[in-house]
Amino acid sequence: MKKLCSLALLVLAIVFSSEALAQKFDGLDKSPMDMAAYPSSYRVSDKAIRIIYSRPQLKGRSLSELAPAGKVWRTGANEAAEITFYKNVNFGGKAISAGTYALFTIPGKDEWTVVLNKNLNQWGAYSYDEAGDVARVAVPAASDSSSLDAFSIAFKEVDNGTHMVMGWDKTRVAVPITM
Repeated sequence: MKKLCSLALLVLAIVFSSEALAQKFDGLDKSPMDMAAYPSSYRVSDKAIRIIYSRPQLKGRSLSELAPAGKVWRTGANEAAEITFYKNVNFGGKAISAGTYALFTIPGKDEWTVVLNKNLNQWGAYSYDEAGDVARVAVPAASDSSSLDAFSIAFKEVDNGTHMVMGWDKTRVAVPITM
């Protein structure tokens, strides 16, 4: 009888614990978070730059609809992208101290303005305040023959530094960064 009671308690514990662990993941993010770093090799622990952003997708919509020309854009989806410089850098011709900044962009037909802002933890660009800008850099917008459905950021190593390359649809924008 004692063994039967113990067995019954064990079965009940398993039933209730598996029910408690059964988790539904409703509402998963449609624009998943991603990260890019320089140097990009995962084997290099001494990073100079890291950016965390979310990757919206076109899904049949236009870039101009999702990131309108002339308007401040969060540079991705969800929270404003955040870029961390682990060393002092020259960001598109501007001296920037090591630290973490919100990254915004102002898309344009021929050039984009890339903005570093000291106000972190912002959802979108709704509470963007130009008074918090640390730097604004104008960079040319180029076109590529291949289209990217998901907004992407990568670093391309060049002589004396890197370019932070942002791409979406057929648009490509590169910000030169030197350390």
